[in-house]
Amino acid sequence: MLKFDWDDANRNHIALHDVEPYEVEEAFNADTLELDHYVISGEERFEELGTTDSGRILFVVTTIRGEMLRVVTAFDASRLQKSRFLAFHRSRHE
Repeated sequence: MLKFDWDDANRNHIALHDVEPYEVEEAFNADTLELDHYVISGEERFEELGTTDSGRILFVVTTIRGEMLRVVTAFDASRLQKSRFLAFHRSRHE
């Protein structure tokens, strides 16, 4: 089970995008689609798409700190990203 690193900074940041921490955690409890991986200031970042229990598809950027997953940002996926995620999800369940 993933452990998330939440504090006021990242909670408040995703709130600006109308995303709640529980929604990000739901997205990571399902199949996620990794889009990109890069390094900023020596820290690895991962871009992924995932779906909440209510079906909302989120674009989430995370990093690993210690043994915890820290959310950098999260917001609704673009239309193109949603299409890509739905195609990925369908192919996994055919």
